[in-house]
Amino acid sequence: MPTFSYKATTSEGKTVEGTFVANSKGEVVTLIRESNQYPINIIEATEGKNLNMNSFTIGGRIKVKDISIFCRQFYTMLNAGVSIIASLDILKKQTENKRLREAVANIYEDLQKGRTLSEAMKTKNNIFPDLFINMVEAGEASGNLDTIMNRMAEHYEKENKINNKVKTAMMYPLVLSILALTVVVFLLAFVMPTFVSMFEGSGVPLPLPTKILLNISNTLTTYWYFFVAATVLMVFSFKVFISTEDGKYSFDSFKLKIPVVSNTIKKVATSRFSRTLSILLASGISLLEALDIVARVVGNKVLEKVIHGTMEDVRKGAPLSKPIRNSGFFPPMLDSMLQIGEESGALDDILEKTANFYDDEVETAIQKMTGLLEPLMIVFMALIIGAIVIAMLLPMFDMISTI
Repeated sequence: MPTFSYKATTSEGKTVEGTFVANSKGEVVTLIRESNQYPINIIEATEGKNLNMNSFTIGGRIKVKDISIFCRQFYTMLNAGVSIIASLDILKKQTENKRLREAVANIYEDLQKGRTLSEAMKTKNNIFPDLFINMVEAGEASGNLDTIMNRMAEHYEKENKINNKVKTAMMYPLVLSILALTVVVFLLAFVMPTFVSMFEGSGVPLPLPTKILLNISNTLTTYWYFFVAATVLMVFSFKVFISTEDGKYSFDSFKLKIPVVSNTIKKVATSRFSRTLSILLASGISLLEALDIVARVVGNKVLEKVIHGTMEDVRKGAPLSKPIRNSGFFPPMLDSMLQIGEESGALDDILEKTANFYDDEVETAIQKMTGLLEPLMIVFMALIIGAIVIAMLLPMFDMISTI
């Protein structure tokens, strides 16, 4: 069985660290709670380094879209009066995603052996998100699993919508970058060599920009395999780097410093934070436990650290709005809405309204980001290709003036 290293807090607020040998993270969470401790972070330990090797396995967690479809279908059948086992029997036959279909089939078998749905899902925590598993557990405890599935379906549908907007917004800059790189490589590897013999036979001294371009062209055509290997190595090294805790934190911190992108990232994170916390609180999960779950699903290590700091203040008796305001990460509107929710006793409703507001803000921010990135990418592409073309034409002008 794998070894998991964990960080947790005691009832006195002290932070402790340790390791457990278990089959899954779900079992580690259970062991920690049985020790009257509160889990903060759990990672699978590897020899020498804390690498998340799940990043290099085939698959990983399934897509948000597949989870949302699963929840919607599950809710429809439960709401129609179909039993959980019968619903899973139907789902394991009609689910399109192969890995999800296999997981549902295994859960179906576990339920026939006497396990609860949440217990069976914990053995598949590499498939199902932590948020989903905790919500299912809360639904079983309260007896309203169909309502929970409906909330989860709506949550993941909105999450999928936001993800698609971000991907669509980044598609144009990505395509333009690939096109620019392809044009540059074509000019250097195929067009530039045709001018070499002309330049050499003319007897005209080559300008410095042309000499530099010729050297780059010769290096690229002679040692192309080196550039390919270097590119592959850089990509692999980057993946290894961001699979570590420090690497992921550094990369997330870097993204928050990019002027055009940081505002969009913060609004996406605020929307995700508000919606997830609203769903958890509405399902009867305590604020501290809800914050711990939110910290693990927001998808940003910097924000995760901010939320863990918030948990410490809340544990000491501070209202949630105060540490959120002091963090300086979230927009001012969030802590104001939190304060209103705390005073009115309707924090979950206020958070849901806040999430809906920031969903619209995310769309506006993405449009603004795209509107700024497109001209910047076009100008950058024009400068690079223009510089190459000018460097190629300079000797021709000298040849014409000599004649």
